[in-house]
Amino acid sequence: MHEAVIVSTARTPVGTAIKGSLLDVDAFELATLVVGEAVRRAGIDPDVVDDVVLGEALYGGGDIARYAAIEAGLTNAPGVAHNRHCASGMAAIQTAAASIMTGMDRVVVAGGTNSSSTSPRAKRRKPGTDDVEDWYSPTHRNTPEAPNYDMSVTVGWNAAVKTGLSREDLDAWALRSHQRAVAGIDAGAFKEEIVPVEVTRRDGTTFSFDTDEHPRRDTSMEKLAKLRVLHPEIEGFSITAGNASGSNDGAGAVVLTSREFAEANGLEPLAIVRAWASVGVPPAETGLAPVKAIPKALDRAGLSIQDIALWEINEAFASVPAAACQLLGIDDEIVNYLGSGCSLGHPIAMTGARQIITLTHELRRRGGGKAVSAMCAGGGMASAVVIEVPAP
Repeated sequence: MHEAVIVSTARTPVGTAIKGSLLDVDAFELATLVVGEAVRRAGIDPDVVDDVVLGEALYGGGDIARYAAIEAGLTNAPGVAHNRHCASGMAAIQTAAASIMTGMDRVVVAGGTNSSSTSPRAKRRKPGTDDVEDWYSPTHRNTPEAPNYDMSVTVGWNAAVKTGLSREDLDAWALRSHQRAVAGIDAGAFKEEIVPVEVTRRDGTTFSFDTDEHPRRDTSMEKLAKLRVLHPEIEGFSITAGNASGSNDGAGAVVLTSREFAEANGLEPLAIVRAWASVGVPPAETGLAPVKAIPKALDRAGLSIQDIALWEINEAFASVPAAACQLLGIDDEIVNYLGSGCSLGHPIAMTGARQIITLTHELRRRGGGKAVSAMCAGGGMASAVVIEVPAP
């Protein structure tokens, strides 16, 4: 079996949806930018790219990967769009790695793109009538314990209750996330990852957007404690906008190749994709699903929790990584070292790719090691990827 290696990465800064810098930049533009930049950074001829695989979620369907391939000059590369809800960008990288490991492809661009600011609004004919209604694709059938349009209950609250996490626990996790993200920005930790987005304002002026804008420098436990819970009618409810992920825009991509191709073309492997796993659980347990995916991925890699130097467990809600650390015995000091969903934000289909990109660069700064990127996904799913970063 071939090794699948990452030879380049590129991501946009993460924008805050509706009121942020990427308000008028759609998912197609964001995807085109990162696909083209990842190929440029790899230093390869666009004609050698075998495929483009991009995560897409809540963007109306269609094959956004093929669109980006054409616009980025990869006309000979087909494209496929993946949707595993929050884990879509991660699924894209898994698919690309699998294709390379089995020898079907040698070079694949993979990642994810998301624009909550411009996501389409759908309508459908209501079954049994001739009426047309607003429609939003459900992750699962609606139930009281797992509302399909309210992840604050289905994911955040359920995970907190089942692991005994308090409001203070969740706020403390969120605060640290912001502090870490801000520290990372100030230290230039994300500079290698980011490709600036040249944005045209509605008045025709332009600016370069080059820094993640969602982290809050001025947040504190006192400010977080003042935020209203999302369901005050539920006794003890602890989920707020402050300990939940943001609504965001962004895109990220990596170029994966076989090790043989990398060596033959003088490309430096930044990371090796060692293993991955995806799982399903009852929808009401979505927030705990990474607890099942992580051991499965580690087992496939022949590793244990103690072998992992860094973790990213997406903060869809602060309760998700906090619960995983508690139940799996993971040291939270090495989880989300540079922030996560509560601070950097959660551009749904991008996040899985962003996590793998960030882990790759942070481990390179540390001299290499093994990392796990994990996340829950709507409808009772989770996914995890194990990577190994060689010493630079």
